[in-house]
Amino acid sequence: MSKKILVAGGAGFIGSHLCKRLLDYGDKVICLDNLQTCNKENINEFLLNPNFTFVLHDVTIPFQTEVDEIYNLACPASPVHYQLDPIKTTRTSVLGAINMLDLAMDNNAKILQFSTSEIYGDPSIHPQPESYWGNVNTTGIRSCYDEGKRCAETLFFDYYRQFNTKIRVVRIFNTYGPKMAENDGRVVSNFIMQALKGEDITIFGVGNQTRSFQYIDDLIEGVIKMMNNDKNFIGPVNIGNSNEFTIKELAEIILKLIPESKSKIIYKDLPKDDPKRRKPVIDLAKQMLDWEPKIKLEEGLKKTIEYFKQRIK
Repeated sequence: MSKKILVAGGAGFIGSHLCKRLLDYGDKVICLDNLQTCNKENINEFLLNPNFTFVLHDVTIPFQTEVDEIYNLACPASPVHYQLDPIKTTRTSVLGAINMLDLAMDNNAKILQFSTSEIYGDPSIHPQPESYWGNVNTTGIRSCYDEGKRCAETLFFDYYRQFNTKIRVVRIFNTYGPKMAENDGRVVSNFIMQALKGEDITIFGVGNQTRSFQYIDDLIEGVIKMMNNDKNFIGPVNIGNSNEFTIKELAEIILKLIPESKSKIIYKDLPKDDPKRRKPVIDLAKQMLDWEPKIKLEEGLKKTIEYFKQRIK
């Protein structure tokens, strides 16, 4: 039986992949987005699908519709975008969460919050389990996003405790793949674009800070399993790849996969509050969702590089 599903932030990189998967399942999808940080091209392929509806709307403003499930992704997610208007970023995280939770209550619908590994800040323990409360600067240039997402988690659990709202919370780690924006400032898209254009590949710091990269298909599989789990498991749960790479290793792999590139690696000062190590503990996802990532880094990067090659053409 098909469901009616609202995807807030559905025109973005992750949201558009989620919309596609839900449409493939035969669900009716309402994509809500203000297009602040994404391109409508991401959803062009769905516009003629009778099960797909696009609504230009900002989640800081209440929204009404009939719906069975809600996925809340609405918020700028890369430092370049969320630092442009930090107050707007916090408003989107907090007011957006309230408005989507109220909509879920009105419909007795399930609602899943896309939280983030950024809630762990610059972690003082490694790797990061869900039980870790984080090490976050409340007054830094990244705080609008980190604290906004932390507050959204608080709201979800307070709605659950106070109103028995049907919540799910996932904390997603670095995700990459086709439909990433070329200019979003994220490390994978930055390095690929620089390598394809023959520009210097810019590493901030000495390149020994680490990240764990998951391919978009693995993420989508994980969040849908979380939404549909029948154990009343509400999270939070880490959804990420536990294979850890240094930023320098990532740059070297991308150069290996683009052998025609004439790019050289250069080094610049590390931005303030940039996390030094980031790796999820995913035991809970394995246990409760029977989920773990399947796509290796090089396999996913090849697909992403091919996407960006087509974009450049």
